[in-house]
Amino acid sequence: MSLQDGGAPDPHDDGRPPAGSPAGAGPETPAGSPAGAADGSGTPAAHAASEAGREPAPARRGRPRSEAVEQAIFDAAAGLLDEGVPLADLSVERIARTAGVGKATIYRRWAGKEELFVDLVRSVEPPDPVLPGTSVRDDLVALLESLRQRGLAKRSSAVLHHVFSQMQGYPKLWDAYHHTVIEPRRRIGLDAVRRGMERGEIRADLDVEFVNDLLTGPLLLRTVIRPGATLEPGLAERVVDAVMEGLRPRA
Repeated sequence: MSLQDGGAPDPHDDGRPPAGSPAGAGPETPAGSPAGAADGSGTPAAHAASEAGREPAPARRGRPRSEAVEQAIFDAAAGLLDEGVPLADLSVERIARTAGVGKATIYRRWAGKEELFVDLVRSVEPPDPVLPGTSVRDDLVALLESLRQRGLAKRSSAVLHHVFSQMQGYPKLWDAYHHTVIEPRRRIGLDAVRRGMERGEIRADLDVEFVNDLLTGPLLLRTVIRPGATLEPGLAERVVDAVMEGLRPRA
């Protein structure tokens, strides 16, 4: 069990050894759950197997993350941001102390604070879109609507506001976010455009990246360059329909 700063037991610690340490501890058990057998087997099922004269099944490597622990860590980081603490000053130690967990509890889940913040941002953003696949128009509308929803979330979420306002001044965090969030989303758009070209719904003589930029540009303009611009319902449909006028194959 990890210890909090000051030596007190960590109430949220799941007891899993840090990466590279020997395995052997059982899965995370919420507070108040029945304890394991007195012989140290760790779970009631293992105790029952022992009493029946059978060897308990080998411990499964890895263990499920505790959502309650992760939420406590996210809440601590978000609370510190709300208090005006700059990203550069938000150390893992400070987040752990605020969350009431040990640093090892955080490092078991994230390699460092950059990865933690990327997951924090993703936890408060709308999920990536699931494209219907019925037509290129339907796919592009779903994609642009997801960008519109993210723009609205960025305006309404204090976490997103604080993180994005500082992220580009913190290259390591920006690179982590770009690699794990922005690039996968951009590939969704590029794949949708390629499918449209293969189906004959978009001119095949155009560059895929160029077409994707034409479509996503208006939403990015209103969410990044002009953050006060309107993001009204129906905007995604209007952008796609206007751009598609120039994208359809020529007779």
